[in-house]
Amino acid sequence: MEPARLSLNQITLNSLALPEAVAACERHEIGSIALWRDKIAGVGLGRAAELVRSAGLHVSSVCRGGMFTDPAVDVREDNRRAVEEAATLEADCLVLVCGPALDHDLPAARERVRDGIADLLPHARAAGVKLAVEPLHPMMISRRSVVNTLRQALDLSDAFDAEVGVIVDAYHVWWDPELDAQIARAGERILGYHVSDWLPETADLLLDRGMMGDGLIDLPRMSRLVAEAGYTGPVEVEILSSHWWAQDPDDVARTVRKRFEEFV
Repeated sequence: MEPARLSLNQITLNSLALPEAVAACERHEIGSIALWRDKIAGVGLGRAAELVRSAGLHVSSVCRGGMFTDPAVDVREDNRRAVEEAATLEADCLVLVCGPALDHDLPAARERVRDGIADLLPHARAAGVKLAVEPLHPMMISRRSVVNTLRQALDLSDAFDAEVGVIVDAYHVWWDPELDAQIARAGERILGYHVSDWLPETADLLLDRGMMGDGLIDLPRMSRLVAEAGYTGPVEVEILSSHWWAQDPDDVARTVRKRFEEFV
């Protein structure tokens, strides 16, 4: 894929604070960045906005809002803050990781997700922020999200007259036998496309994503499907990996650029 579409998801260089991540993007001529809220908080929202604008970086997303099923936090207030952060940073979208299953009642958990989005949507609309539901692999259902397929995410979108979009994350949806049809169905509702790879010997459910080209995902084919659906925006490299986090960040950034051109 053409390098101009590359966006560095900040988690890929997780050891770096925001100023250092921005500097890495400048050194490696990466024009877009996806920001995580803990990194934003580390410097303050105003400083974060100043850093990305001074560097001429486009913010492809802010991660994350959601967690609508979590009783341990003030979800409503936290999500409103997330919307304000995405608006200030002029991000393409706020990613929604919808929240885990907490008991045996999955339908009730998914209903809480829909209710949470319904409550947040007017605030996002007023702020000019697009909400994007990211379905996560079923292995994440007890830890991160009860929305696990593109079909489920798009059914949620349908409930809001397609005003809520979706993220297509290769790592989370590559296995889905309905993938082709659901990507085509998503069309202009695709607000982000994330890439990494699924290692044949995955050692950790969360922190063992592979660099593009090291695993089992047919990324060129998925990229073609997303393009055919009409998505032309930034493509985020999002690699949560203990292995890659232990490497020199500049080496990782160089590898990201090379593999992005070769395998995405």
